[in-house]
Amino acid sequence: MLSLKIDGGVVGVISTLTLWSILSFFVYLAGLTIYRLTLHPLAKYPGPFCAKITDWYSVYQAYSGDRHLSFAYNHEKYGPVFRYGPNSLSFNTNTALKSIYGGKPNVEKSQFYSVFPPKKELFSIHSAIDKVAHGRKRRVLSHAFSETAMKGMEKYILENVRILCDKLGNHPALKEKAAGEWGPALNMSDWCNYLTFDVMGELAFGKTFNMLENDEERDVIKLVANASWMHLILGTYPMIKTLGLNKILFGEIYKRRMQYMAYSKVQFEKRMKVGLETDRKDFFFYLLNARDPETGRGFTMPELLGESNLMIIAGSDTTSTTLASAFFYLVYNPHTLQKMADEVLSTFSDVEDIRHGPTLNSCVYLRAVVDEAMRISPPVGGMVPRRVLPGGLDVDGFHIPEGIDVGIAAYPLHHNPNYFNAPEKFIPERWISDSMPGITKETVALANSAYTPFSIGNRACIGKPLAYDEVMMTLARVVFMYEFRLAPGTSAGEGRPELAWGRHNREEYQLKDAFTSFKDGPYIQFRARVQENGLQEIAE
Repeated sequence: MLSLKIDGGVVGVISTLTLWSILSFFVYLAGLTIYRLTLHPLAKYPGPFCAKITDWYSVYQAYSGDRHLSFAYNHEKYGPVFRYGPNSLSFNTNTALKSIYGGKPNVEKSQFYSVFPPKKELFSIHSAIDKVAHGRKRRVLSHAFSETAMKGMEKYILENVRILCDKLGNHPALKEKAAGEWGPALNMSDWCNYLTFDVMGELAFGKTFNMLENDEERDVIKLVANASWMHLILGTYPMIKTLGLNKILFGEIYKRRMQYMAYSKVQFEKRMKVGLETDRKDFFFYLLNARDPETGRGFTMPELLGESNLMIIAGSDTTSTTLASAFFYLVYNPHTLQKMADEVLSTFSDVEDIRHGPTLNSCVYLRAVVDEAMRISPPVGGMVPRRVLPGGLDVDGFHIPEGIDVGIAAYPLHHNPNYFNAPEKFIPERWISDSMPGITKETVALANSAYTPFSIGNRACIGKPLAYDEVMMTLARVVFMYEFRLAPGTSAGEGRPELAWGRHNREEYQLKDAFTSFKDGPYIQFRARVQENGLQEIAE
């Protein structure tokens, strides 16, 4: 009996402690909620109730793939600034864009980026939070993105663009069709992925992934997309990674992310075995040779691996999204396609003349098509947050205290009617002054002031010139060689009335926000142009 009483007493004590622990936890949560709603420095800012009290609101938005739309919806509801997390503010003005990202603002990258590297020593230029470390990395990386380097790597881009163009016009299904007939429906999101991954394989690892030619490594595309998605989810609430909850709550995404990291490491090790014993002047050639002019230091092996992890995602997924978006908007706007074709065909007399240089850059309408595609469907449509440093930051008349995360989401800013007339419409002319009534130098300047597909300032994407080159060369060569149209009866990539808020517009290319983007479609048919009387004409 004594033993039972003792055991019962112990159980009773444990039960009481458990009860008090649970009660204390709920009291803490209640107190924290009241503080965040009433006494917190951001209590005065409007926003969704759940967002004000917990970062799980952002986690849900990141998991849903609609995070970019959530920012747009809340700005439409609450105005140019709203509270999207307990310690986070989103702005939607061109002045805020400049205050937060331009010049030398009193901010650093937020802890959102701390979850990106699989190990702390593998941080890249993208995930570097410390300004000094980022500055050194950018100075070293600049060697690989110089004009000389770009010119040297052009041939690797063109090799793969040629393969893509050949595949579009020599698909196996075309063998059964007569000359001049439309080819089979091709999912351009897939083919754009194959191209950009093969290009990045050439530039970063000294070999193509050969995705354009066969399907052996095409599953890597899904691994990359899931790695980016996992980064976004964890970045919205880094505590998830700290507690290891990502392995439980998002097990499949976590698994694919780790598979990608392993794959990237294998590709890195293969390239490192070659070292400098090659005449290929790819990214690693420059990175192995480059030194920071201020410190004399190059990259360590962990740093090189960290940059290789980034290169595949940043150099392939975002570029493929831009290309696929451009194809979507061209086939949904045939007059635009014809206008771009006229420009390309009148500028070049031979497809092999289409390459990096001033002649390609003179195709202002082609460039406008690319810019407009990235405006409506930015490859990174969500926010790249910054944390305010001691001393605070003034944004649009608000003084933001130290420790608060602030930022601009590209998608809502690119759809802000204060800067873009008829923002839901695809109008490349908006980027060319005097190209149509109402388009002036002032309206073009205003649009540019709110345009941020690559971010701005000293943290802007270092690969911007390379991305433009690859996209413009591809589009110009495809339109020079082929006529193309939306495949009849297909609708992949379209918006639909029954979809969620922000996805109703049939003629807007729909992206799933995974920091970069998941995409599908459009399905396009091609047929070759023929040469007659020295002029490029459509094969009828």
